Amino acid sequence: MEENTNQPIPDQEEMAESVKRDAKGLFESISQFLSELLDIRSETDKDQTIEDVKNDIPFKGHTAWILIFSVFVASIGLNVSSTAVVIGAMLISPLMGPIVGVGLSIAINDIDTLKRSMVNLGVMVGLSVIAATLYFWVSPLTELTPELESRTAPTILDVLVAVSGGLALIIAKSKKGTMPNAIAGVAIATALMPPLCTVGYGIAEWELEYAIGALYLFSINAIFIALSTFTVAKLLRFPMIRYANSAKRKRIAQLASLLAIFAMIPASYTFYVTLNESNAKRDYKAFMLNEIDANENLYLRKDFYDYDNESIKLYFDGEITEATVSDLQNEIKKYSSISDFTLAINGNKSRGIDQISKAYDRSIEQLNRLEKDNDKLLDEIEDLKIQIAGLETQLKEANKVVPVDLMPYSSIAKDAKIRFPDLAELGYGEVLKSNFLKVDTVQVIFPRWKFKVSDSLNQIRVNALQKWITKEMKADTLYVE
Repeated sequence: MEENTNQPIPDQEEMAESVKRDAKGLFESISQFLSELLDIRSETDKDQTIEDVKNDIPFKGHTAWILIFSVFVASIGLNVSSTAVVIGAMLISPLMGPIVGVGLSIAINDIDTLKRSMVNLGVMVGLSVIAATLYFWVSPLTELTPELESRTAPTILDVLVAVSGGLALIIAKSKKGTMPNAIAGVAIATALMPPLCTVGYGIAEWELEYAIGALYLFSINAIFIALSTFTVAKLLRFPMIRYANSAKRKRIAQLASLLAIFAMIPASYTFYVTLNESNAKRDYKAFMLNEIDANENLYLRKDFYDYDNESIKLYFDGEITEATVSDLQNEIKKYSSISDFTLAINGNKSRGIDQISKAYDRSIEQLNRLEKDNDKLLDEIEDLKIQIAGLETQLKEANKVVPVDLMPYSSIAKDAKIRFPDLAELGYGEVLKSNFLKVDTVQVIFPRWKFKVSDSLNQIRVNALQKWITKEMKADTLYVE
């Protein structure tokens, strides 16, 4: 039966359409998978979420005492710079409830819940600051610890943490069932309690700059957590509060929208300002590292960085040439966030005590290295002396050695061949061996066998050969290699 070789060739357009259909099917499958993976609407319990948020807003009785003691715990942790203690205080702090209540109430036009959230938040903040102030006022430890100092000024990372934490919190609360681990993690990450304790420290120590900076950090966290809650509630389409009076409903909706806008304006401005400050600080550190610290000819004594006035002042030990000043002013242009800053460079002809001390330390280090190198050279010299002494002894012993040809080696080798038939070759020599204190001359034989045997049998025949040839050569000691 003949094969049909006249099969129709698929049209190129049909092949292209088939590829497109396959690609479209793959894209739809991926889209469906991602949609199922990231979808949170199906597991969101909106009514229960609203109820849970409202239940977390009230502040009285047990909640008040929990807040007071969490303030004391956080203040102690900040006072002794213990991160673990501070984390423990954040876990038990109830501050998050009213903040989430503010964001959710604005999203669903619930003006009554908004009022309760604002009042309770204000009372919580006030009570926290008072409790922290009292603690730091009576505490004998008044030093500004690293934990306290890190809460005196916000950074761009604090803003990003507040946004991410707020989103994670409201999503965790909106899921059917409970997610206590996620909620506890958000409480730690957003760190609402430590800034309020730092405000109390600033008031107790009359350091208003610290108090204002810490309050600013708390405000940023609170605003962005509330905005994140507002955003998620809107995206999930939480049900709006309905009012019988349409005019009142419209007025409340307008008020809620206005509050949301007012909250977003300073928050957006804060984000912009904090981002610029963070970028400028980053570029300043890079400039100092790459252009100042990396230059061994520059001895920096002091530096002053003023972001508000856009100025940098550098004070060096030693005379600074105009070429160096011009070079640094050109180099700073490469760092975009501080390129417009005024760079003032000052130097003096005397190097100063610090630089003299540094030079002295470097000299001591060099001297120590030279001493170590000298000790190594002395050890090498001693080794060479020992080697020379050994060579001299070796030379003396060599003059006493009886030439091999004077010994009856030829006859011994013939007898060895007869006694040990599997012996292929037999070498003999006198070898000089040294323990680096003295040199000895030893007699050594070098047998080579025709056949390989096991280690045990080989040892037997080697021992027999050694014993016999030692006797024949009348040697005191004979080695076998």
